[in-house]
Amino acid sequence: MIRKRGTIYQLVKRVPKRYRSVEDREMVWISLHTDSVSVAELKAPIAWNELVQAWEAKLRGNDTDAEARFEAARDLAATMGFRYMPIAQVAKLPIEELLGRVEAVSVRKGDPNRLEAAALLGAESKPQINVSRALDHYWPLTKDKTLGKSQAQIRKWQNPIKQAIRDFIAVVGDKALSDITRDDVRAFRDWWIERVETEELKPTTANKNMDHLGKVLKKVNEEKGLDLVLPLGGLRLDEGEKNTRPPFSVAWIKEKLMATGALDGLDPEAHGIILVMINTGARPSEIAALRSGTIHLDGDYPYISIEPDGRRLKTKHARRTIPLTGVSLDALKRHPAGFPRYRSAEGLSKVVNEYLTARSLRETPDHSLYSLRHSFEDRMLKAGVDERIRRDLMGHRLGRERYGEGASLEHMSRLLQAIAL
Repeated sequence: MIRKRGTIYQLVKRVPKRYRSVEDREMVWISLHTDSVSVAELKAPIAWNELVQAWEAKLRGNDTDAEARFEAARDLAATMGFRYMPIAQVAKLPIEELLGRVEAVSVRKGDPNRLEAAALLGAESKPQINVSRALDHYWPLTKDKTLGKSQAQIRKWQNPIKQAIRDFIAVVGDKALSDITRDDVRAFRDWWIERVETEELKPTTANKNMDHLGKVLKKVNEEKGLDLVLPLGGLRLDEGEKNTRPPFSVAWIKEKLMATGALDGLDPEAHGIILVMINTGARPSEIAALRSGTIHLDGDYPYISIEPDGRRLKTKHARRTIPLTGVSLDALKRHPAGFPRYRSAEGLSKVVNEYLTARSLRETPDHSLYSLRHSFEDRMLKAGVDERIRRDLMGHRLGRERYGEGASLEHMSRLLQAIAL
């Protein structure tokens, strides 16, 4: 309730049982610094919320976990209008600022509040967070990265990050972030150089792994207020010329991939996805996610629609309609409900690429399942298909404003019929 003491309004409330261990008073009187009742009514909930936040910070300050105590001290200092500083920095403050912190500590029955003193005078040491613990902190700090993603997409995003942390620990050990040295980072880089050379990996593989490591350590360092200077510069390997997946030639697709019995060793769904990809250029994950509601086989111009449907699309331009022609149409007639075995898309590329290698169906070692997408795009380009239509069908950004609805399904279908295999 709001009461007037003299000419100034006060907020008067009973202390909740939850906070009795950190607040000696049964009732609190909080000055609202106004003689206006309407202003007091506006300020009261804000003042109460600030007090509750301070109590919560004090509760966490009693925690036995060093990380929790440090964060509680930092938060409590903030609610009291100060920035948390380590004790060594507090000691170097101008005398006026130092006294301001000392005087801000509340005193009850002659004893200063221990938690407030620790928060304002920097008595809590910054916690030692090791590399594996940093990963635990990283997930809640990056929850925005998972918005709109399916569980399969979240796993796909998390797995390479987890692998990067495992790799670093295997080479350097599960060290505290503050103990990581330049020699540790150099050892990790040397380990990757050796793997690239002996396992014929690409430098991009190493760089992605090291980028994931850096993102985790930097994010935790920043968000947890550790103020560490992490020696992560110069990790990346020289990638040379940018690697791109080459397209399969039309002759190779016809004579090798579409040859009788060439793909019979694959399970029917993986086989079907390859055939759908040939004349749609859709991404493997997009085809694997198709369901009966996004496969439209009736009508004069059958088509598939690439839609979110429980998963996040690769880009905002990925939502689109693609006509079905040739072997792609035939494959979906055999699989009108889609490909549930690979609906998460996990393992699909690995299964197909290993099969292509085992059966000598890669046109070159650089060709992969994804090369079918580039082949479809190349065939459209050689056939003179308009750039707007090509980009719409591929789910690519146009690079300029899109005007109008684009080509009709009938028009796109006729264009693709001319290049269908």
